[in-house]
Amino acid sequence: MAVIFESKVILNKARDGWEIELKDTVDDRVVICKDMAEYQEQIKELGDDYGGNIDKVNWTKDDDVPPHFMDEIRLEMSKIQAQIEEQLGEKLIKDEDKK
Repeated sequence: MAVIFESKVILNKARDGWEIELKDTVDDRVVICKDMAEYQEQIKELGDDYGGNIDKVNWTKDDDVPPHFMDEIRLEMSKIQAQIEEQLGEKLIKDEDKK
């Protein structure tokens, strides 16, 4: 069984910020994450049900999400990646993975 999560960037209710709708496709659980810290916490919590083994995360966004919110998310994710790489002492995405 492949463990696949779906992460969808949506506008918050006030439409002045973003949220991420995180869905576990195995059992259809859905959580709404208000920021990247909550997203990290929730994806770990959901992933723990599978021994931490997540095969894939598919990303999408609603059409009404403006580009500057996507830029904000990419920036936050790159900071998280840098922190993880520093802790591990190696790159998460190897050069051979980019081919």
